[in-house]
Amino acid sequence: MAEDDLESLPGVGPATADKLTENGFESYQSIAVASPGELSNTADVGESTSADVINAAREAADIGGFETGATVLERRERIGKLSWHVDDVDELLGGGMETQSITEVYGEFGSGKSQVTHQMSVNVQLSKENGGLDGGCIFIDTEDTFRPERIDDMIRGLDDDIIADELERREIEGAPGDEDTMEELLESFLDHIHVAKAFNANHQMLLAEKALELAREHEDSEWPIQLLCVDSLTAHFRAEYIGRGELAERQQKLNKHLHELDKVGNLHNVVVLVTNQVASNPDSYFGDPTQPIGGNILGHKSTFRMYLRKSKGDKRIVRLVDAPNLADGEAVMRVQDGGLKPE
Repeated sequence: MAEDDLESLPGVGPATADKLTENGFESYQSIAVASPGELSNTADVGESTSADVINAAREAADIGGFETGATVLERRERIGKLSWHVDDVDELLGGGMETQSITEVYGEFGSGKSQVTHQMSVNVQLSKENGGLDGGCIFIDTEDTFRPERIDDMIRGLDDDIIADELERREIEGAPGDEDTMEELLESFLDHIHVAKAFNANHQMLLAEKALELAREHEDSEWPIQLLCVDSLTAHFRAEYIGRGELAERQQKLNKHLHELDKVGNLHNVVVLVTNQVASNPDSYFGDPTQPIGGNILGHKSTFRMYLRKSKGDKRIVRLVDAPNLADGEAVMRVQDGGLKPE
């Protein structure tokens, strides 16, 4: 994709264009969806000038105005669906997790949240015929949960036909089950999972900005970024901003972080999958007292909210709590050595 000529925007000279490019604003569209304050801090120009630059970028990118419902429908046809390979769960989600959306999966410790992120890191690389999106994955790890060994388990847990397809697509010689062949296949899958460990909330927010750069770098490659995982979204925010006195600042930072993640999803047609911790609501006398962390800000920003809870043995109940166009419902899946499986 050719870069837009940023110097054609009013108030943007060579030096300002370089600063914008260095900070990830390489196109009219990326500038058009920024705030004046954000652009001002990045390019060292006044907010008034930033507002003029943003307005000009919106005109150049032809966004920000009204459009017909038919146009929206046409654009939504670009949206991809990422399968869980669990039919009942995919049915709950209308075919799978959508690109250009934030899907939040929350539940208590051991409910299977990290299992979902690992499984999706594998599934996204599969062909569209096999429920994938032919793309790579960015994995922001905040709780030291990412395990390459688990990716290995899940690759081996795929159907033999899918493994055979992947060997052919990746030009790996050998048969499914052959140890050297499977090791080479694992290495190929891991090559397309970009992992970064977040050490605190500010670092996590920085990694979201870096994810946008990485998605842009891979946009025209053979393996474009199609999935962004954050496991977990709220752990650092919850640990660093304690008590009601810091609640407002925590929510403001969380809101900014969510907007950065959403920007990756919308600008690059990516599935954004975040896991979330829970707390018990002592005021709940009836039903399940478990509530997700993050309050209304996360509740409103998540397009799809899914609640995982433990059942007998390896069974997990998957409940669709909120979605803009789907009915609430529940499904059952199993978390096994080979990954997520139908009941």
